[in-house]
Order: sequence, then structure tokens, then C-alpha cells
Amino acid sequence: MHKIRIKKNDTVEVIAGKDKGRRGKVLKVIPETQKAVVEKVNFVKEFIRPDQGRNIQGGIMEKEAPIHVSNLRVVCPECDRGVRINIDNLQDGSKVRICSKCNATLEKTK
Repeated sequence: MHKIRIKKNDTVEVIAGKDKGRRGKVLKVIPETQKAVVEKVNFVKEFIRPDQGRNIQGGIMEKEAPIHVSNLRVVCPECDRGVRINIDNLQDGSKVRICSKCNATLEKTK
């Protein structure tokens, strides 16, 4: 199993599927199934039964479903397009994700 290079709060672009070309922020990463939940992408309808005990009205609700990470690319802030990610080792021994096109770092500065 490959390591997932997409992290929570990354801006990603969908490269395959019904939402191809759409961008959104990663809300949750599920490493066991190699999937991620992206904001406003891959909506599915969920049918909710009414329940008087919990005061739920019921009906049809739309929510984001997980999408496989192979269908996502991280958006580089410098290039402003979906790119592949490389890992670079810094002098202090830490690792940082960089854009494969322009070598810009993808980590947020704190």
C-alpha cells in the first residue's frame, strides 16, 4: 500500500470522474481505504428516516462521499494547477513536500 501524500486542509483538484476539474479543500483523509473527503465534491444523496425519539424529521440529504486519492492532485500555490508531489529532505533532516513542476514548497508556513 502506498503512502498518501495528500493531507487535511490541502486544496486539491479532481482529475477523473463526474466532478473532473473541480477544486476543493480536503476535509478528511482515510488512509485505510486510500480515500479522502473533499469539500463540495462527489455529492451523494442520503435518505434519512424520521425518528420521533430523537426529533428527526427525515427526508433526503446531500453529503460529500469519499473519493479515491488517485483521482486527486494537490494544487500548487505557485503554479495554480494540479501537480504531482515530490518529497525533499532538508538540512535539518526533516521532510517537506514540494511541487514537481516549480519546486515550490507545499507546506504551510507557521
